[in-house]
Amino acid sequence: MTLIRWEPFRELDDIFSRYSPLFSRSAAGQAVETNAAWTPAANVSETETEYLIKAELPDVSKEDVKVTVDEDVITISGERRKEAEQQDEKLHRLESHYGHFARSFRLPEDADVAAIQAESRNGMLKVRVPKSPAPKPRMVEVQVN
Repeated sequence: MTLIRWEPFRELDDIFSRYSPLFSRSAAGQAVETNAAWTPAANVSETETEYLIKAELPDVSKEDVKVTVDEDVITISGERRKEAEQQDEKLHRLESHYGHFARSFRLPEDADVAAIQAESRNGMLKVRVPKSPAPKPRMVEVQVN
C-alpha cells in the first residue's frame, strides 16, 4: 500500500514546530494555538491473509471517524475536538493538534474491499483489509495435432 497524499514541506513544518520555541510561542512567551491540520501516525502491515492499517487517534471518538473506499483508495478521516477549557485553568503549552484529519492509502489489487472491517479501541483505529483468495493454478492438458 502506498500513501496517496504527500506534502513536501510537512517535515520542515514539524521540525520548526518541535525544535524551535521561537516558532511555537509568541513574543511574550505565552503558548500559541495554531489551527494547522494534523495527520495521525499510521502503520501498515501485511500477513498472508490480510493488510492491517493501525492509525493512532488519541482523544478521537469512534463517532468522529469515517473510513471510506473509493476507486481502490481507502481514506481514514475525522476530527479531533478540543476539550473545553476550565475557567480556573491557565494553559502554559499546547502541543496537541485539533481539527480535521485525513489519511489515504492505495489498496493493492488483491484487497477484498467488500470485507473491510474497522475497530476503534483505546485511541487506536485498526482497519483490516482481507486479501481475496488467489486463483488456484490448474493443470490443463493440451492435445498436439
